[in-house]
Amino acid sequence: MEENLAQSQGGSEKVTGIGGIFFRVRDPEQMAAWYREHLGIHSENGYADFLWRHPNQPQETGRTTWALFPADTDYFGQSRPAFMINYRVANLEKMLAQLRRQGVTIEKTEDYDYGRFAWLTDPEGNRIELWEPKNKS
Repeated sequence: MEENLAQSQGGSEKVTGIGGIFFRVRDPEQMAAWYREHLGIHSENGYADFLWRHPNQPQETGRTTWALFPADTDYFGQSRPAFMINYRVANLEKMLAQLRRQGVTIEKTEDYDYGRFAWLTDPEGNRIELWEPKNKS
């Protein structure tokens, strides 16, 4: 299924999967303990990675991140939503160019050793994070 999502239709860039789910909590340490005890999610500093392999590319490892953020974080943007979804993309530059042509404002971009990121906000104020992983998985 991911392979189909990654294919461009009519030259348009598409999201290739979910890179992470991030949400605000009032007490990150208490919530991390609750998720560990009740759902078996063992996080370190509020982050857990779920590793996986694509069936058509088993040599490459992918990951989906689960993360708790303090309730007062600005990481999710100005509108204070409770959740933020990180979407994986195959080519961030092409995706950003496409979004700009469509009139979407890109708030910022950043580079890290594990990939490139960009942030934008949908029409209802939900922050979106786009991520092009370094290893393309």
